[in-house]
Amino acid sequence: MSETAAIILAAGQGSRMRSELAKVLHPIAGLEMVNHVVRSVRTAAFDRVYVVVGHQGDRVRSVLRDVNCVEQLEQLGTGHAVDQCRSVLADFDGPVLVTYGDTPLFRGETFQELLNYHSSEQAAATVVTAYFEDPSGYGRVVRDKKGNVIKIVEHKDASDEELNIQEINTGTYCFDSKLLFRYLKKITPDNAQSEYYLPDVLPLLIHDGYKVAGYVLEDPQESMGINDRIQLAQAEKIMRERICRYWMEQGVTLVDPDSTFIEVDCSIGQDTVIYPQTLIQRGTTIGKRCVIGPNCRLARAQIGAEVRMENTVVVGCSVGDKVQIDPFTYLAK
Repeated sequence: MSETAAIILAAGQGSRMRSELAKVLHPIAGLEMVNHVVRSVRTAAFDRVYVVVGHQGDRVRSVLRDVNCVEQLEQLGTGHAVDQCRSVLADFDGPVLVTYGDTPLFRGETFQELLNYHSSEQAAATVVTAYFEDPSGYGRVVRDKKGNVIKIVEHKDASDEELNIQEINTGTYCFDSKLLFRYLKKITPDNAQSEYYLPDVLPLLIHDGYKVAGYVLEDPQESMGINDRIQLAQAEKIMRERICRYWMEQGVTLVDPDSTFIEVDCSIGQDTVIYPQTLIQRGTTIGKRCVIGPNCRLARAQIGAEVRMENTVVVGCSVGDKVQIDPFTYLAK
């Protein structure tokens, strides 16, 4: 496959969060949501990664590592945001992923499968779609008999027949880079918000005879965008379930996964047992055959093998092997 690129749109304010903090900086499982997206893109081994920043751009840049940032001075829509990458991708001729800094649940494996599908379909653009039992409010994906996407119609503009379609546009795409930037010049801000919308590229491509494919997500939850605190909590729960499942598959016993909270970037040894109401925060390492909990919090803690504790807080401290910590102990560095 040719060289690949990814554009992550992270310039918006996120007013519905009702926060002084830019939306993409809100953490999920101990990591800023924009960094969840960056990690998934990195897992999919994209050669070039660009994050479009705007609102609180300096703060967003400060949490990113080894990522090229492009500034959108004015927030004039998603099409305008992508177009800010025109100069940095001027020499690029390959598939480019466009996704969002507030969709943190996409897996790296999904992005890799999308790339493979886009290539195999020889499409000018591939829309990531999902099937929802209740697609109300989402743009519907209309296909022809061959399965190609022929249009995406917004809910308010859909006919009765189109409203029965359960396949929706998630807003994440893979484009042929040269075609993307050629057609971005043709879209106009002829809408109520006077903004340049990225999806407006698709009907222009279709009109000119280019193929637009639709890649269906196996797990529709991956496409969840975070717009408010309710959705933030929902994404946190999904991410926590993923993390708990991973550690159980590695040989860790979680007595009650629903009441166990494990953040990213932790390490837990085989045959360790974790009891309910335990919070294991980012940067913590736990050795083998430990018994942790109930009611423990470990933050940046280094716990040896065969350690036992309950009702204990350990912050930034190391605990040696085979130590039994008395209940209600607070260790902090």
